[in-house]
Amino acid sequence: MSLIDWMDRRFYPHMGDNWDDDVFRETILSHLIGAPDAILDLGAGAGVVPQMNFKGAAARVCGVDPDPRVMDNPFLDEGVTGTGTEIPYPDEAFDLVFSDNVLEHLEDPASVFTEVRRVLRPGGFFLAKTPNRWHYVPLIAALTPHAFHQWFNARRGRDREDTFPTYYRANSRGAIEQLAAEAGFSSVSCTLVEGRPEYLRSNPVLYASGIGYERVVNLVGALSTFRVVLIARMRRPGGDPR
Repeated sequence: MSLIDWMDRRFYPHMGDNWDDDVFRETILSHLIGAPDAILDLGAGAGVVPQMNFKGAAARVCGVDPDPRVMDNPFLDEGVTGTGTEIPYPDEAFDLVFSDNVLEHLEDPASVFTEVRRVLRPGGFFLAKTPNRWHYVPLIAALTPHAFHQWFNARRGRDREDTFPTYYRANSRGAIEQLAAEAGFSSVSCTLVEGRPEYLRSNPVLYASGIGYERVVNLVGALSTFRVVLIARMRRPGGDPR
């Protein structure tokens, strides 16, 4: 057993790879009680994150992504190419829209929030998970070129083509609250979560420093602003409140 494996078992025995997607999945499932008619995965891609498979949890699971591989996404009943600024579905088509690690890639988030509200039915929810702008990982990412992101993620097992440019224009509590209000959403809330420091697990010394950081920002409520994962929840007014 390597030292990193030992540290995994010692400090995070119940937290595995993609723990943040596990957390987000539970958030989404809590809004799918009763199997809604239709939900949309905004930025569904090729279907490489198994936690984002909600087939059967709704009558119809659709996905939109500019990557043509979305049409073969096995997690979807229907995948179409398109962008968040021009979602290729009619008004009020969905009960819920969700996006997993998409907001950080939006060049024009205001247009995307407006489009999401348009395709949601009254009372429908928009759920989004994204890196928190004020965590050290996005701060470092904002200071490094895209080619470095591709190289770094390739070392962690991700295909270079699945690493996209980042803008971080909708990645803080304040930014999301403002964008949501301008788009006409209500009941906006953001939850910040810190877990196993994935980006530091390649080196025991770095990993130890990341564990210390995780312990501090989770222990001290005033430091919650610096946790890594931001999960946003917003609702289109109308319909039956939940």
